Amino acid sequence: MQNDLSTTGLKAILHSKRANIYYLEKCRVMQKDGRVLYLTEAKNENQYWNIPIANTTCILLGTGTSITQAAMRMLASASCLVGFCGGGGTPLLMANEIEWLTPQSEYRPTDYLQGWMSFWFDADKRLEIAKQFQEARIDYMQTIWSKNRDLKSHGFTADDPQLQKHLNTYTTNINNALSVGQLLQSEALLTKQLYKMAAQGTQYGDFTRERDNTNAQLDNANAFLNHGNYLAYGLAATTLWVLGIPHGFAVMHGKTRRGALVFDVADLIKDTLVLPWAFICAKEGATEQEFRQQCLQAFTDSKALDFMFNQVKTAALYYSVNPITEVPEQ
Repeated sequence: MQNDLSTTGLKAILHSKRANIYYLEKCRVMQKDGRVLYLTEAKNENQYWNIPIANTTCILLGTGTSITQAAMRMLASASCLVGFCGGGGTPLLMANEIEWLTPQSEYRPTDYLQGWMSFWFDADKRLEIAKQFQEARIDYMQTIWSKNRDLKSHGFTADDPQLQKHLNTYTTNINNALSVGQLLQSEALLTKQLYKMAAQGTQYGDFTRERDNTNAQLDNANAFLNHGNYLAYGLAATTLWVLGIPHGFAVMHGKTRRGALVFDVADLIKDTLVLPWAFICAKEGATEQEFRQQCLQAFTDSKALDFMFNQVKTAALYYSVNPITEVPEQ
């Protein structure tokens, strides 16, 4: 029986349909018998666990991890992104982004990159795309919160009068924004209001958003928000890599941050999926692993990766004079 899978076979599952994100810590990732495994050290024996790389979008390597060259070669053949991060999925050294190791290929399609660059150097066009992203973000929240029974049972429902008030105000602010700076201010205000609603709805208690845990231990809601956000960044980084668009060509978070477009794309789903589950799991006393599993399940159930792909594709082709034929995922 042949142990090595062909590159074509490993890429059979489109990235937008892949189900898995892995966060690993205190383990060794290696290749064994044509598979990628991670090894954990138990008291009396070592345990091996298989990673289904053909159905995996990205892998986050946390503290105490190592990876072999052979494993990286197989992950690259399956077009799986690898990111190094700190404990709990948050950055070890960088304050704002994960350092991604992306599979290399000289034959990646450039159509979406060319479409993106056709508008990116025009500030007015960047603002228009940023507004489209924010409108899509609101539509996605209303769609998911209107039909997800689990979220509705915890008070996250699209027909909440308070939520509708905030979203209507934000929609008006989007239309009236004359600069990306104004859009960012309105977006920050909406997110702050959503935090307040989530804390009240789950009876979590007083909540202040904190992202830095270097000086003090974060409460569970803040820790879960950080963790879930970086899972969303993994999906966003995968989306951009597959479509061939560099992370530095952001439309909203600014031109001075190398990974800013990852943040733009991740924002499409963070408030809809990560935010509510962070508060729900924190209130219920869930462990970090339980929250991660819930978050990843929510991504799959809500087709978050499909949504990201569709929005980035639409934006890339929005200003194309000659619309291109749909480029298949690689």
